[in-house]
Amino acid sequence: MTDALFLTSTDVADLATPTEYVDAVRKGYRQRGAGAPAQPRSKFLRTDPDGMLTSYAAILPETGVMGGYMYSAGFGAGDAWFMTPLFDADSGAPLALLDGASMNPFKTGAAGAVAVDELARTDAETLAIIGTGPQARGQLRATATVREFTEVHVYSPTPENRTAFADDFDDALTASVRAVDSSTAAVADADVVITATTASEPVFDGDDLEPGTHVTAMGQYSPDKRELDTTTIERATYVPDLRERTTLDAGSFIQALEEGAITEDHVHAELGEVVAGNAPGRTSDDEITVFDSGGTGIETVAAASLLYDRAREAGRGTELEFAPASEALTGN
Repeated sequence: MTDALFLTSTDVADLATPTEYVDAVRKGYRQRGAGAPAQPRSKFLRTDPDGMLTSYAAILPETGVMGGYMYSAGFGAGDAWFMTPLFDADSGAPLALLDGASMNPFKTGAAGAVAVDELARTDAETLAIIGTGPQARGQLRATATVREFTEVHVYSPTPENRTAFADDFDDALTASVRAVDSSTAAVADADVVITATTASEPVFDGDDLEPGTHVTAMGQYSPDKRELDTTTIERATYVPDLRERTTLDAGSFIQALEEGAITEDHVHAELGEVVAGNAPGRTSDDEITVFDSGGTGIETVAAASLLYDRAREAGRGTELEFAPASEALTGN
């Protein structure tokens, strides 16, 4: 028998800062760039009732852990449920099972922040956020740790949402955070643009991007949905989290490909290859760069490992007993 730790969302909610999430996720992507295994999500859809079951996984040998995410969304519950198993990458033994909901915006935001750190200009000062939900909050909290922004422009189609978001972060950040009344206004003169929406169609016009802008798109992972238009993809140095995603569920890339604007060779490198130094990031101040983030086991496992270590130190969680197959897999 071996003991693993069950950690609720409440157990882990205050165990790590945005900076610590970013550091852990950066280390994870560096391992991916050196060859650590990771695959895009598997997504299963059902109708009547409508729902999705999805999962993805990764091994981080240097960190010494492996695992991933499995979650359901919709179905009869009309909600989402996140489970994150974590295993020891050397022994294979289970370490923990986390309720992964509360960490989700932080670990996804950390992946976006790593990309901003690698691909945005070092003097970036103005940030545009399109979207005001939990993922947008996670992106802003993490990204604010890698650049010293002086202005943040926030847009959501719902005026009260963008105003409330701006008010919250204007108090929380040193930057001036204000709501604007269109995505065009948000993108104007922005050094960094983050899209974190549920939109199915592009949320801004790629012609509005100034030379030197970095864009992180993280709201969609479906071939028939996209936050970025073909112009943006065509103009940009394109970096996905996983290369395999680009023809599987990266809708912005897939639709630009189908329109004949690009070829599969338009993929510059995976984020991990850039982090590991195996491919260049930004090479000029007027280059437009895009990070296409669909969610991977890399940031999930890296974040889960961080939280597991902190929980052990803090004495949090509930022990669960698992029997190895050599004892329990008897057929009796």
